Amino acid sequence: MFTLGHKFRPANIHAGGLRYHEAGVIVSQLLKDGFMEAMDITQLESFDAGILFAQTEGIIPAPESCHAIAATISEAKKCIETGEEKVILFNLSGHGLIDMGSYDKYFSGDLRNYELSDDEIVGNLRDSIDVDSLHSDPQDC
Repeated sequence: MFTLGHKFRPANIHAGGLRYHEAGVIVSQLLKDGFMEAMDITQLESFDAGILFAQTEGIIPAPESCHAIAATISEAKKCIETGEEKVILFNLSGHGLIDMGSYDKYFSGDLRNYELSDDEIVGNLRDSIDVDSLHSDPQDC
């Protein structure tokens, strides 16, 4: 499975519920085999998407689902730009009623985007595995 290493400690941020250092085995294999692509969604973009979804659909999504909603919006915008017609599916995995504190932080401006640098990723991997024997691009690790 793809991982940031067993010693990885995420920053003390909310991250829309996504702070796990690994992708599941099935997801990792689907990524590796090219059946799906990973997208980087910042937590502010994910909450923006969640608010839009709540306003249009009347359902407050869980922060984890907001990442999928943001990716769906991004794909829909690409279709608008290219004129391509496409069926886009996403999974709304839960409502955000127990996450109202996170939404409150979002509205009050207390949530910030945070991105790991390539050096931080390689450092975490170096502490966990022999990355010198792997590719130099952290995404290939």
